[in-house]
Amino acid sequence: MDLTIHQMFLPHTDPEASLAFYRDTLGFEVRNKVEYGGLHWITVGPPNQPGTSLVLFPPAATPGVTDNERRTIAEMMAKGSYATLILATADLDGTFERVQGSDAEVVQEPAAQPYGVRDCAFRDPAGNLIRIQERR
Repeated sequence: MDLTIHQMFLPHTDPEASLAFYRDTLGFEVRNKVEYGGLHWITVGPPNQPGTSLVLFPPAATPGVTDNERRTIAEMMAKGSYATLILATADLDGTFERVQGSDAEVVQEPAAQPYGVRDCAFRDPAGNLIRIQERR
């Protein structure tokens, strides 16, 4: 098989705050913005990876999800336990400094992990956990 990662969906709670974080802080390019019924889907991705995209979506638009499930999702997002994105960089310390200078919540400063990677962690504006690993 010849498979590639094309898109991943990550929930957002505030389209403008998410756009600012992924575009202005992380340097992703905006590939598409869709508004429908007051809800926003924003597709972003790393400029050097045109075939890989992250779709920031409103979890309220997920079909078949009950109101109780929506509340649970919102609670999990607020705790940072609903979704995780792992990124990689050759310059972990420089990337950490840039992201730390934004409004992102720092979860962990750069550290060597016992499982063999060096990484740091933030929460995006929706509470999603963003881990950034040092590429070796």
